[in-house]
Amino acid sequence: MVEMSREEFEDAVREGLDLIPDDLTALIDNVVILVEDKTPPGRPNLLGLYQGVSRTRRGNDWGMGQVPDRITIYRSSIQRICTTPEQVHKRVAKTVVHEVGHHFGINDARLHELGY
Repeated sequence: MVEMSREEFEDAVREGLDLIPDDLTALIDNVVILVEDKTPPGRPNLLGLYQGVSRTRRGNDWGMGQVPDRITIYRSSIQRICTTPEQVHKRVAKTVVHEVGHHFGINDARLHELGY
């Protein structure tokens, strides 16, 4: 297990976002990215979670009064499975890209095929 301050972990999340090409980043719409220290009850191994309506499922009337989609990255579960700070950074980056993939409508099976 790796102990990392919240600030260091949030820096790793920002670095993960920086790996996403600018042309895709420009298409991320109405999404907030959060870091939570602990996973939801009963989900101790959850690394990240996308909650919202993917871009591929949004209709023409989407966005009127909608709350932002949420991508949550779980610090405790990522730190628990890593043994070095470098592993944390790699796992965070992979998790961030995976959850952003859901925003673009990519399912888990395809993300896993792509290595995320």
